[in-house]
Amino acid sequence: MNLKKRLTSLLPGIFLFGFTVGTGSVTAMAKAGADYGMALLWTIFLSCSITFLLINQFGKFTLVTGETALNAFRKHIHPTVGVFFIIALTAHVCGSVIGVMGIVADISYEWSKSFVSDGIPKIYFSVFFVTMVYLLFLDGRTKFFETVLAVVVAIMSVCFLINFLAFAPPVTDILKGLVPSIPETPPGENTFLVIASMVGTTVFSGLFILRTTLVKEANWTLNDLRVQRRDALFSGFMMFLVSASIMAAATGTLYKEGVGLNNVSEMVTLLEPLAGPLAVGIFTLGIIAAGVSSQFPNVTLLPWMLDDYNQRKPNMRRPSYRLIALLISLLGLIVPIFDAKPIAVMIISQAFGALVLPVTVMCFIYIGNKRSLMGEHKHSTLLNIVLVLILIFALIMSYMSYQGLYSVIRTL
Repeated sequence: MNLKKRLTSLLPGIFLFGFTVGTGSVTAMAKAGADYGMALLWTIFLSCSITFLLINQFGKFTLVTGETALNAFRKHIHPTVGVFFIIALTAHVCGSVIGVMGIVADISYEWSKSFVSDGIPKIYFSVFFVTMVYLLFLDGRTKFFETVLAVVVAIMSVCFLINFLAFAPPVTDILKGLVPSIPETPPGENTFLVIASMVGTTVFSGLFILRTTLVKEANWTLNDLRVQRRDALFSGFMMFLVSASIMAAATGTLYKEGVGLNNVSEMVTLLEPLAGPLAVGIFTLGIIAAGVSSQFPNVTLLPWMLDDYNQRKPNMRRPSYRLIALLISLLGLIVPIFDAKPIAVMIISQAFGALVLPVTVMCFIYIGNKRSLMGEHKHSTLLNIVLVLILIFALIMSYMSYQGLYSVIRTL
């Protein structure tokens, strides 16, 4: 296989990688590094390992059956299950769009203060990025989305890896971080909520459902099983590498100086005296690229799910989908226009996200064990044991998320 074909075969994985490592992921990993050093690196490794396994298995399901996950849930369980996923994931995505563009605008504004007196107003950045993503959506071709996203993801990855090389903590600290442990909790923090947020930004149900659509769009068959697995492995590996790089950069700077972190935009002002303007500029560019890379899938997810549910070939050029994408995109202007902190929306979004993962795993266990559907590729005993363990893990993470969300609600 030549280089061009090999890179093309990795585009679905790059798309999922870009979806996962957004501003929410950057915030979670940076905060974990600033507050705990590399002690929670094992959480990233475990999350990325689970994500790889589920991406790979969902992709294999489509290769075997020719069906996407959402369509299979609708046909082989009940239509209301499909409707549940559409509503829950759309709610999660809407909250994400508000948060993503809010963070991108906020950090762009803080960074602009270094070369423009008083900074460039946040609304200008929001309008620019919202418009850019929507105009690219209007093209409507999956391959085009994947290619553009690959470029944005490459910029993001290079930026965060440069920061890692510049501020990497000692190798011994990195290796110790791979050993599961619960570090001492700093005053005012909730370690379990931090762990839950790190897992929640990586092990996202929308990834696995979208994975089956991308595999079908790639026209892969069972003969491409190795290609599909390699693509999934590449996606999981890059998630771990970039997430670990973000944590390491925060560890080598903020944690080393004993400086905590409440939101990612603070890193611009906190990092500059420690790392210098060039490093801050590279980090900012990485966050902007992360925000844009996650915004593409956020805008396209609902149209994709609607076509999937209705058993239609994906067509992003439908007038109704362009209107849906426009409305979802405009949510990104809420924070800068109203100078808002959309806590209630984000709480609902996270609550839906915490609920969806266990349901996703349960549904996949059910359809994967239907011999009439999977034939000889029915889930093995070992795979079922692993999936049950993941289900237990997802339920624990959901409980931790709700405990943390409840504590936030009480303070409102």
